Amino acid sequence: MDRRLLLIGAGGHAASVMDCALASGLYEDVGVVEKNADAAGGITPVGCDEDLPRLFEEGWTDAFVTVGSIGNTAVREKLARLIEEIGFFIPVIADPSAVVSPAAVIGPGTFVGKRAVVNTGTVIGRHAIVNTGAVIEHDCRIGDFCHISPGTVLCGKVYVEDRAHVGAGSVVRQGLRIGARALVGAGSAVVKDVPAGVTAFGNPCRIIR
Repeated sequence: MDRRLLLIGAGGHAASVMDCALASGLYEDVGVVEKNADAAGGITPVGCDEDLPRLFEEGWTDAFVTVGSIGNTAVREKLARLIEEIGFFIPVIADPSAVVSPAAVIGPGTFVGKRAVVNTGTVIGRHAIVNTGAVIEHDCRIGDFCHISPGTVLCGKVYVEDRAHVGAGSVVRQGLRIGARALVGAGSAVVKDVPAGVTAFGNPCRIIR
């Protein structure tokens, strides 16, 4: 059966995911759904959020949330629930240039971007983002709706809890824990655990609120 993929959201993140989905060669057709068709960033949408049940009936088999997030995952979570309830298949999308260990486990709805590395023994939850050039070393645990930003390095056995965000170019020392909903600012050097729900950044990384 030919697979047809809907991307839910039409911003910059959607363009990156579309590149990877098309490069994979797995899809006959890739379309974009945007709540506000006038805000689709030059990509012609096939419909809006309200059209999703109709599009499913018309043979669009797969759906993938492509709204980005920095610190607030509410929109991504709402859309994920919607496509799950309708019955779409939710794939993992990894760019062909990414290096993903066959011994890694990745949940549905998760995106692994260009030249990212996911090493052996790592487990990644649902609807996470592992962005361009990120390195997830061995035996890490990354929760649902996390965002590991471009160029970030997680050393071995790092645990990033649900809905946490680790900013671009950050480095997290081995064995540490980033708490749920924590936001680590770009370029941080994380040398001790970051509690849940805080914002922290710097070298060394410190809590600011």
